[in-house]
Amino acid sequence: MTTSVGEKSTQGRTQMRAVVAGAYGSPDVLHVDEVAKPVPDDDEVLVRVRAAVVGPPDSAAREGSPFPIRFFSGLRRPNGIPGDVFAGEIEAVGQDVVQFAPGDAVFGTTAPGSGAHAEYLCLPENGAVTIMPSNLTYDEAAAVCDGGLTAMAFVKDHAHVQAGDSVLINGASGSVGTAAVQLATEFGATVTGVCSTAKVEFVRSLGAETVIDYTRTDFTTTGATYDVIFDAVGKRSYPECKASLTTGGRYLTTVPSVGILLRMVWTRVVGDRRAIFAATGLSSKRTKRSHLVALRDLVERGQFRPVIDRTYSLDDIADAHRYVDVGHKTGSVVVTMD
Repeated sequence: MTTSVGEKSTQGRTQMRAVVAGAYGSPDVLHVDEVAKPVPDDDEVLVRVRAAVVGPPDSAAREGSPFPIRFFSGLRRPNGIPGDVFAGEIEAVGQDVVQFAPGDAVFGTTAPGSGAHAEYLCLPENGAVTIMPSNLTYDEAAAVCDGGLTAMAFVKDHAHVQAGDSVLINGASGSVGTAAVQLATEFGATVTGVCSTAKVEFVRSLGAETVIDYTRTDFTTTGATYDVIFDAVGKRSYPECKASLTTGGRYLTTVPSVGILLRMVWTRVVGDRRAIFAATGLSSKRTKRSHLVALRDLVERGQFRPVIDRTYSLDDIADAHRYVDVGHKTGSVVVTMD
């Protein structure tokens, strides 16, 4: 195994600091403890994590709700280190690794697995990891992964947004929403964002041509129609949005439910409008890696920017969860390991 010559003080360590939880529940179940530092297999890289993210999926995993989450995280209690989005540097590589070298600055995701809320993690060389944008900090790179990967999957792969489409994004100021506004604009769509009063000008600055303040106007009552309605926060159902879709329009949501799964099946065979949900974390490693590369290219060309609301230290992980649980963040909440 080849190891980095930098930061020699970390090389002999067999322990690392990581977030753990002994039960499902409120942010109070989270604490930082010393656990075994992972060792990469022959085809793996060891990443020294510099920044990670806390978002609604992390809150759901912490609570073990909805219940199907527990099939991944543990039926009775969490069985691993939380977090999936990360940015950091390669500290060591397995003997068969050829794509990365110690010292490489990388970003990516362990989804559908976890382990990013820790000082170190291992993942396969062919996993959802690649060289991060050269013009970003680790915090910013983690934020790009946060909403960017989900938004890219929905906007590009499932909504097939293209030039000339009219796209409405509900929850346009969140991590997924801010990314979706930028991506849909980049793809040539005319974008309408929906957010609260205080964030109207911010969403417009991301590229939205029209911004609707949901505290004053219900977009489903305006009579306007859209080729795509992307509910990035899971607040408006397909039945509520159906009349606001054009013929052949697509409704997408990030939040799973029995209702949306049934409507996905139904709208495939009946009617001229589609309801779509996708578990983006279950996308193939190759797909996620290609999205990371695309996001990196957009960032380096100045056509996509990360949005960070707040930054917390690893020791303040419970406070980060409390803030996310309020449900009004703008962009991403980043957790730093240093």
